[in-house]
Amino acid sequence: MPFTRNELDIDPAQESERIIAFIRQTIGRQLRKRGAVVGISGGIDSSVCLALTVQALGAGRVVGIAMPEADSNPESAILARKLARQFGVQFIVEDMTAAQIGFGTYHRRDEAIRRVFPEFDPTYKAKIVLPGAMENGKVLNVFQLTIISPEGEEKTERIPPAEYLQIVAASNFKQRSRMAMLYYHAERLNYAVVGTGNKNEHEQGFFVKYGDGGADLKPIAHLFKTQVYQLAEYLNIPEEIRKRPPTTDTYSAECTQEEFFFRVPFEIGDLVWLGMERGVPIEEIARATGITIEQTQNIMRDIRQKIRATEYLRMEPFHIHQNQEVNA
Repeated sequence: MPFTRNELDIDPAQESERIIAFIRQTIGRQLRKRGAVVGISGGIDSSVCLALTVQALGAGRVVGIAMPEADSNPESAILARKLARQFGVQFIVEDMTAAQIGFGTYHRRDEAIRRVFPEFDPTYKAKIVLPGAMENGKVLNVFQLTIISPEGEEKTERIPPAEYLQIVAASNFKQRSRMAMLYYHAERLNYAVVGTGNKNEHEQGFFVKYGDGGADLKPIAHLFKTQVYQLAEYLNIPEEIRKRPPTTDTYSAECTQEEFFFRVPFEIGDLVWLGMERGVPIEEIARATGITIEQTQNIMRDIRQKIRATEYLRMEPFHIHQNQEVNA
């Protein structure tokens, strides 16, 4: 059988039932919790997780929590509210701006940005981007910083390692403080925290350790992004959410997940990745995706590199076992 774009198709009804059973069993029998909290951002992944959790537990045992901060797109909270209303769950908005100010998130980030662009001030917007992985020739994961003036003028420069690390470390306060807020509500209710990451995010490391990676269960971590969209249509997720480009909603300037991390459209990257996993010849993968062999190789190389480089994010903390010998 030839390898085609249809390889990513799932039976959404069957897969939904499987995930619903998993959520019900995990929360009720293994975690022994009364319900679940879901951080909802107006994005496709959290929306699907909320819908599945409601079907598993009932709307009365699910809380949807939006956690905007100063850099968030206002549309995110609007869509989150619409989603919560559609599925009949309690909706809580926690403004995280004060927490970010307390952590020094904006100050620490902007300090690093100004070392690259001295003119940067609070009237500017900024984002981090990567070059696309479908260029000809070997394209490296070289992060670039883009700033946008109030007049709309854009400037982009390669970020030195120290500045990149500081910007990311400061920005990660956002995900870690949101995780803390989710667990506050979960613990006061004796509920579980439902993680919303998909396979692309979980296995390629597009999450913050002990941030958005912190959860009691991850019901869609086995699904490619394109498969999440299939579930979203079946679950009747609002059309505005299904058509919204996936964003990081982390930086003040609009930044898609493709720009910041994945470097290739999901419908292409997911199919290349699936072909890799199945050992499909590269020529067949290229033919199925409609791209060149060289572009296919670039995407495969990028996926492998991300999985290797982020393995530590998926590890449990190391500890010494009883009677274990440790050699320096």
